[in-house]
Amino acid sequence: MTVRSRSAATALAGLAVTAIALTACGTGEQAASGGDKIKVVASTSAWASVVQAVGGDAVDVEAIISDPNADPHSYESTPQDAAKVTDADLVVFNGGGYDEFMEKILGSGGQGKPAIEAVKDEHEGEPAGEPAGEHGGHEEHGHEGHDHSANEHVWYDLHVVQEVAAQVNGELSKLQPAKAEQFGKAAGQFSEEIGKLQGRVGELGDQNRGKPVIVTEPVAHYLVEAASLQDITPPEFVKAVEAESDPSAAAVAAIQNAVNSKQAAVVIYNPQTESPVTRNVRSAAEQNQIPVVEMTETLPQGKTYVQWMDDQITALQAALTQNR
Repeated sequence: MTVRSRSAATALAGLAVTAIALTACGTGEQAASGGDKIKVVASTSAWASVVQAVGGDAVDVEAIISDPNADPHSYESTPQDAAKVTDADLVVFNGGGYDEFMEKILGSGGQGKPAIEAVKDEHEGEPAGEPAGEHGGHEEHGHEGHDHSANEHVWYDLHVVQEVAAQVNGELSKLQPAKAEQFGKAAGQFSEEIGKLQGRVGELGDQNRGKPVIVTEPVAHYLVEAASLQDITPPEFVKAVEAESDPSAAAVAAIQNAVNSKQAAVVIYNPQTESPVTRNVRSAAEQNQIPVVEMTETLPQGKTYVQWMDDQITALQAALTQNR
């Protein structure tokens, strides 16, 4: 799979959760010494929910992208977004070209504050147009077991979510040391909840190992992988979707043939990247009585990250059981 990115220059080299240790700024010092809530800006509602789980009532978290009906890949940032990032005490973003606007803001007016990035770019230490080391030291934490060079939707990798939560705990504790114990307990509880989800995914894999699935867009790549399912989506279709281009007639024919011949046990559908082509795939799946499971980029309104992911795992399990 190729990485969906607005910049062809973006390249990934594995995955790490990176806390960008920049020089302390006024907002960080105020958060550490005052009694006000820590202002956190996250690129998406998924990462905002992770921050909220750790920070609780000590943080004021805002997600730049939260519309459950919009396609985050095509989001265009605004001057207001830049102002929010600049004013924040802590920034949490995805990286990997997914929310490139956050990297640009941090590279200009947003310098001088701690930031956590879920996907490490191999050029992160040397941003375009800046000398190496401009951002100061980087603390990198390797993540083993997965190759994250192929897909930037890392909030579907539960190990990565745990790592980001641990980094949030560390940064919040620096900003408000008096509440470090509170943050630590909350991070521990969140990690336990993610661990339970990991257990559910493992059981799902034990029961359905190797079952074929088709995806209209590989948003849930790491969940599919962790569940030991086999993604049989025609590569030419995936490449076109990831490049945000219209699939060729041959690619459309290939995926339609795979659905019409009932090669897949389940079709995983991303409604936020819907197009006439993907709608046709869904219709064909329903006509052929292949269960369709929706998996999205951002959280539904009123759901936490854990609730959202739990619902999606439940839906996938039910669909696989239905087609057993």
